[in-house]
Amino acid sequence: MSQATVQLLQNYYDAFNAQDMDTFLSLLTEDVIHDINQGDREVGKETFKHFMDRMNRNYKETITDIVIMSNPEGNRAAVEFTVLGEYLATDEGLPEANGQTYRLPAGAFFDIKDNKVARVTNYYNLEDWIAQVSK
Repeated sequence: MSQATVQLLQNYYDAFNAQDMDTFLSLLTEDVIHDINQGDREVGKETFKHFMDRMNRNYKETITDIVIMSNPEGNRAAVEFTVLGEYLATDEGLPEANGQTYRLPAGAFFDIKDNKVARVTNYYNLEDWIAQVSK
């Protein structure tokens, strides 16, 4: 396991949890690939920033129970975690928001290049999330 990659991804989630978007975005390559759960592939740091702006408007999330694994070369990694969230504002095509809370197991896969995130692919059970916020 690569300690540099583990530290990079710990910094990534620490910045996310602190809502420090400047630090968070600084950990990405300019041409970062973002595979959205059950959605499209987006490319570029600016596109990722717009995605995060929407997410931070609609959701308040904290990542906990983080387990980071990487290959020995440090160019690929996987992270398992739990999302603790609050649904703040209705996201297009999803149930209406009214401050519902949720707890969601999730995972992410990463490509690392020059000690930055070059690709992130997130996975979680959308049906589970919908069931939690539809109560």
